[in-house]
Amino acid sequence: MKLQRKNRRVLALGALAVSGALALTACGSDETGNGGGDASSSTGASNIKCDDASGQVLADGSSAQKNAVDAWVKQFSAACKVEINYKAGGSGAGVTAFTQGQIPWAGSDSALKPEEVEASKKICSGGQGIDLPMVGGPIALGYNVPGVDKLVLDAPTIAKIYNDKIKNWNDPAIAKLNPDAKLPDLKIQAFHRSDESGTTDNFTKYLIATAKSDFPYEGGKAWQAKGGQSAPQSSGVAAQVKQTAGAIGYFELSYAKDGIKTVAIDTGAAAPVEANVENATKAIADAKVVGTGKDLALELNYATKAEGAYPMILVTYEIVCDKGNKAETLPAVKAFLRYAASEDGQKILAEKDYAPMPEDIIAKVRTTVESLS
Repeated sequence: MKLQRKNRRVLALGALAVSGALALTACGSDETGNGGGDASSSTGASNIKCDDASGQVLADGSSAQKNAVDAWVKQFSAACKVEINYKAGGSGAGVTAFTQGQIPWAGSDSALKPEEVEASKKICSGGQGIDLPMVGGPIALGYNVPGVDKLVLDAPTIAKIYNDKIKNWNDPAIAKLNPDAKLPDLKIQAFHRSDESGTTDNFTKYLIATAKSDFPYEGGKAWQAKGGQSAPQSSGVAAQVKQTAGAIGYFELSYAKDGIKTVAIDTGAAAPVEANVENATKAIADAKVVGTGKDLALELNYATKAEGAYPMILVTYEIVCDKGNKAETLPAVKAFLRYAASEDGQKILAEKDYAPMPEDIIAKVRTTVESLS
């Protein structure tokens, strides 16, 4: 598979996830049927097939994909007259709301756990919740160190920073990785997520896979290490990094804006790897589908040393019922997902710094979306 094709595919997935979520959430929407107005734009919204999509859609979950969802919503709503509201309260909140039947779709940066799948059977009539990988991207480490425009860190150093073992920016371990940088004698302010988050889950999985001895904690959506400071959602962590001298924090790349600089990772390859869409896609290409049936949960290789592969990655899943979706929301869900997976939708995602899924994975997602019932 060519990288470019993979990139476009994953981007579509992100959009796809967004659309599915939104559509599914429309539990109380009226099934009035909307043939689909055409919305002209550079991204091809005029090609959106609305089918019977109508009403309102409410969804919750991953804040990492919010910027992707917002972009999809703008185009889809204009074409199909469907009001979509994505709360982005975090992966933990989204999965809980889904398994409790409060919303028909959720976004999560981690696949469903066995107990969550069991809980979903109560609200998926005759079916269960499944994971559809829709949005990929690098987890960026943003930093705010005055006078330092480029910063390289490796897994052990990152682990020690977040385990409160490295406390100052001029620490010898950081200086060794950055011989040309003028590192200040400044206290490190390490920020993590205060809410349950799939971004946290993937970030800690990376540390466990690459620096377990320096980060002796279990993975999970809830932060477990001691020390540091916290903020809610990816936007909250990014805001704290931007305004706090000495800060470092993890969040999806699309939140690294307004002058926030990001860390390059020394993976052991020939050169440190920058956090960007292309490099994240190279790492996602190493992923394996480990879900069964219609579930498309992936196993990511966080310890990859492939040249140019950025290892600190996440994949956001759209979590829906394979069977038992509410009849009044199903048309909107399929229409939204189709658009998200389209070439036009993929272009929007690329513009928002999201990495594409491999072609074989997005093809399976498209097939699964069509089979939702």
